[in-house]
Amino acid sequence: MQQTATEWLFEKLWETPIDKFSWYALLEKAKEMEKEQIVNAYLKKRKRTDFLGALKLMDEAEKYYNKTYKQHNQIT
Repeated sequence: MQQTATEWLFEKLWETPIDKFSWYALLEKAKEMEKEQIVNAYLKKRKRTDFLGALKLMDEAEKYYNKTYKQHNQIT
C-alpha cells in the first residue's frame, strides 16, 4: 500500500527535531508527493493509449493540478 503525502509528512515531522528549516523542507517534499499523487490519479482516470495523447494528458493533468490546488498550497 502506497503511503500518502500526509502520512509521509507526519512520520518525518515526528522523527525530525524542531527546526523550522527542516520542517519547511519536509513540507515542500510532501507537497511534491501530493502533487504527484493527484496527477497520477488524474492520469489513471483518463488514460490514453497513444504517445501524443499521453503527452497531452500529462499537460492537462499539470493544468488541472495548478488550477485546483496550486493556489491553496501557497505559504503565507
